[in-house]
Amino acid sequence: MIKTFIVGYDGTKPSERALEFASKAAKGRGAAVLVVHVLEWSPYSFLTMEEIAERHKLREKEVIRARAVVDPVCERLRTDGLSVSSEVRYGDPAEIMCEIAGKYPDSIIVVGRKGTSNLASRFMGTLGISLIQASPVPVTVVP
Repeated sequence: MIKTFIVGYDGTKPSERALEFASKAAKGRGAAVLVVHVLEWSPYSFLTMEEIAERHKLREKEVIRARAVVDPVCERLRTDGLSVSSEVRYGDPAEIMCEIAGKYPDSIIVVGRKGTSNLASRFMGTLGISLIQASPVPVTVVP
């Protein structure tokens, strides 16, 4: 039985479709929704202390911007009667989503498909295919 729908969300139309799919499914099952926004971040070990401090400030601003996207959506779902939580994390989206899913064994990951052309399907592949191959729980890619 699915207890948690883990949704990759970044405010784009594909992520909106994934969120809509997951929220309807969660409501029908009495399950929770976990909205995950992953900010891609690659560490650089060759930066000076000043550059590291500047990146840290930028990182804080990025989290604030991400929260401005995620928090209203979570509130909207709560007013619709759903149990909702969220995480904003840095790193590789597929790795973070799989790590989170590992903590929720009775869950499913839901992401939106980006694009319909061969080139665009490559972008879906970067997250969707990676999740399908590596996730410890089922994955749904919403068209």
